[in-house]
Amino acid sequence: MSAVPDRAVGFVGLGNMGGVLAANLVARGFSLVATDRRGPEVAPVGVTFVPSVADVARRAGIMVWSLPDGAASTAVAREVALTTDRRCTHVVDTSTVGLEVARSVERILGAAGVGFVDAAVSGGPAGARARTLALMYAADDAACAAVEPVLEGLTDRWLRVGDRAGLAQAMKLANNFLSATALVATSEAVAFGVSVGLDPATMIEVLDASSGRNTATNDKFPNHVLTGTYASGFSNSLMAKDLALYTSAVAVAGAPDELGSSTAAVWQRFAGAEPGVDFTRIFVFVEGATHEEDR
Repeated sequence: MSAVPDRAVGFVGLGNMGGVLAANLVARGFSLVATDRRGPEVAPVGVTFVPSVADVARRAGIMVWSLPDGAASTAVAREVALTTDRRCTHVVDTSTVGLEVARSVERILGAAGVGFVDAAVSGGPAGARARTLALMYAADDAACAAVEPVLEGLTDRWLRVGDRAGLAQAMKLANNFLSATALVATSEAVAFGVSVGLDPATMIEVLDASSGRNTATNDKFPNHVLTGTYASGFSNSLMAKDLALYTSAVAVAGAPDELGSSTAAVWQRFAGAEPGVDFTRIFVFVEGATHEEDR
């Protein structure tokens, strides 16, 4: 393990993912100062809570963000840039914000002399707690070297995917497109099987031992759908947001779009019908739509 920097680490955003990541840093011996708009009651044990982003920037050399969208990351970037007496020299943003926002945030911070590391994550709160969360990051060599001890504190799986902001976002969006497609496709396949008399648990067991195996068959269905818990910690609204970012980025790049827009449309309908529910409830939504069509 790399040496822990002799300075505090700051954290902005203590939600489902951010709270776990902050706790991971504390467990690895970092002195953590954090803020969240919901107040000090969301701060994990061992975290020093402060009222504002500016307070974090004044007290921490490296800041980690875990925010809901690009608007939040942009607003926090501007607040850090305007904090003239800041201690912050580098920012690691684990939020999913899309390529253009990541590049814009890098410009805002760079103009103020703050280094930026685009660092999206995949694996959910459970993966963060188990330290199996995949953290994909992109920045120039100097910024990466400066923040690597902090990345190592966040998770045991951190993978550099490029040398500039936006590339980690592209990797995360591609990943979430595949994850979302696997989950909705598995939901449709299981709904079909159930409609003709197959047992859903048997279906998942067979699928997970066959060529249809994917993250839905080996995790989402056995742990959340078949148990009826639907508690992965990731909402359908966030998945719909990520897929909208993906399809937008695909259009800008002129890349193929055979399935992306269709998959995104399903998630947009689901998020519109039941905003904010766990994304594993897509099976209930798909199965219900099947029943509606049968009437």
